[in-house]
Amino acid sequence: MPTDESLSADDFAPLFARLARSAFRSRFRLRTTERTYIERIGFPTLRRHAEEFVRMRLAPALPPNDGRQTPMRGHPVFIAQHATGCCCRGCLSKWHGIPAGRPLTEAEQHYIVRVLLTWILRQLGR
Repeated sequence: MPTDESLSADDFAPLFARLARSAFRSRFRLRTTERTYIERIGFPTLRRHAEEFVRMRLAPALPPNDGRQTPMRGHPVFIAQHATGCCCRGCLSKWHGIPAGRPLTEAEQHYIVRVLLTWILRQLGR
């Protein structure tokens, strides 16, 4: 799992290629509703939401309702979490090599947020 601050969006290309081969992960898309929401709240607020969701729902060693804590819709970050395998500790382990059963480090949390925001930017065509 890379955590280097210098990673660019291109560095996530191998991850996104793997995710694209998953029938489940590849079906997620941002709809007009989510795109409009992002335009309304702005990207800095979206980033804060992503940081908060990761900190509250994924970072604990044993998150409440792990495996079911991320809704399938209702916020662009939730959709991005499912699309990128960042929705629960089991998926983080499988897709990103981040082991379950211990708290996430700050670097891991930052990495996850960058993956989520990169996926969202790709969906927005940026």
